Amino acid sequence: MIQFLLNNRLVTEHALDPNLTVLNYLRNHQQRRGTKEGCASGDCGACTVTLGKVVDGHMHYETVNSCLTLVSSLQGKQLITVEDLRQGNDLHPVQQAMVDCHGSQCGYCTPGFVMSLFTLQKNSNGWDRHQAEQALAGNLCRCTGYRPIMDAAQQACAQPASDNFSQSEASLVQRLQALVSNEVQVLDANGSRCFVPKTVEQLAALYQQHPQARLLAGGTDLSLQITQQYQRIPLLIALEQVAELKTCLEDDESWRLGAGASLHHCYQFLASRIPAFSAMLERFASLQIRNQGTLGGNIGNASPIGDAAPMLLALSARLELQQGGHCREVELDQFFTGYRQTVLQPGEFIRTIIIPRVTVSPDFVAWKVSKRVDDDISAIFAAINIQLENGTVQRVRMAFGGMAATPKRALHAEATLAGAPFNLATIETACAALSHDFQPLSDFRASAGYRLQVARNLLRRYYAQASGELTIAEVTRYVS
Repeated sequence: MIQFLLNNRLVTEHALDPNLTVLNYLRNHQQRRGTKEGCASGDCGACTVTLGKVVDGHMHYETVNSCLTLVSSLQGKQLITVEDLRQGNDLHPVQQAMVDCHGSQCGYCTPGFVMSLFTLQKNSNGWDRHQAEQALAGNLCRCTGYRPIMDAAQQACAQPASDNFSQSEASLVQRLQALVSNEVQVLDANGSRCFVPKTVEQLAALYQQHPQARLLAGGTDLSLQITQQYQRIPLLIALEQVAELKTCLEDDESWRLGAGASLHHCYQFLASRIPAFSAMLERFASLQIRNQGTLGGNIGNASPIGDAAPMLLALSARLELQQGGHCREVELDQFFTGYRQTVLQPGEFIRTIIIPRVTVSPDFVAWKVSKRVDDDISAIFAAINIQLENGTVQRVRMAFGGMAATPKRALHAEATLAGAPFNLATIETACAALSHDFQPLSDFRASAGYRLQVARNLLRRYYAQASGELTIAEVTRYVS
């Protein structure tokens, strides 16, 4: 059973299929068809809805792609769709802004844009173009109507007005807090089951009892097996309600990121601590995906093109793994054993990602090369962490994504740099060594030759940025 608020109406569901997406639940169970399916993969934003939850005694709103969000994620939250925004006989201010600014053309994408605008208005303190671009980057308008939509965003954020949601906030907080339960909840229908634990201890016990279960964190990757490959997952353990997995902390020695922390939360936490890491997370998919996807999930799926792993490898990160009541730590560069394979044992899960503070160079950089700036998968990802002393490389760790079957350190290139003078000759030796570290494949994102050349050029770019000595002419000479 799960309980949540559909706008202001309490909904109790006893027998929902755990494989059911929020999109299909809305359209087929609640007859709310304003929310559209455009891609079923989290790319177009037509299915965007808003989830409200209580944070520090106040309502906090986030957009998610309902096509990738499974119904177990609704427990204890408020689900808001475009049908809920109307204010009595009047449109909501964000809807009115879309009308005033002529932001709707064919109209198919409009509900998703409206929900993104609604959530942007709730989370902003005025008009900020960059914030608006981030909020809308996950919404695709095939009619190319972005300029009037951005005008609508400016109107809605520059003149925010009280609405039914802000006026009823205290009541909403109270009603959602009443739905909090410490018991494991279960969804069971159509031959599939989903457990919803509330504590790490409950999670560990359930995973030991059911090691064949699939862990559902944000679900932005796992749900594609349902929506794109038409598979059914018979047994799930949803991590959404396990608060201990979402906590990010710091002490004198390290930053400790909960494996269940959303990518957007990690972006906020690391903004002042490791700015380059945070800046790259801003380019990770869309805000809807970052609100759902988790750091632990991005590592645990062991994708060779995941953006987080190369950065964490370059930062000497460790993973705290838990199996039952036993915890162990594993260096991240020992975690990946092959294509989408890891050292995780049956019933074992990632609990915490640990970044030692001493390993972070002030010149740490992370660069992503992709066909689009926003909402795209890397062709090559480079993370370079070099510490210098008196012009000599004292410590170096470099890692790349998209260059091998796993995210991988450039050990040969690191060896040529360690203890060497930081000059162009040393960098060129390291560039040559990259061919010993990587033999990349060619695919539709990039050819093997392109990947290797770009990896070398990114290392040259690092030297240019750190030293200011490398000119465009020299880059051209070395490339040729």
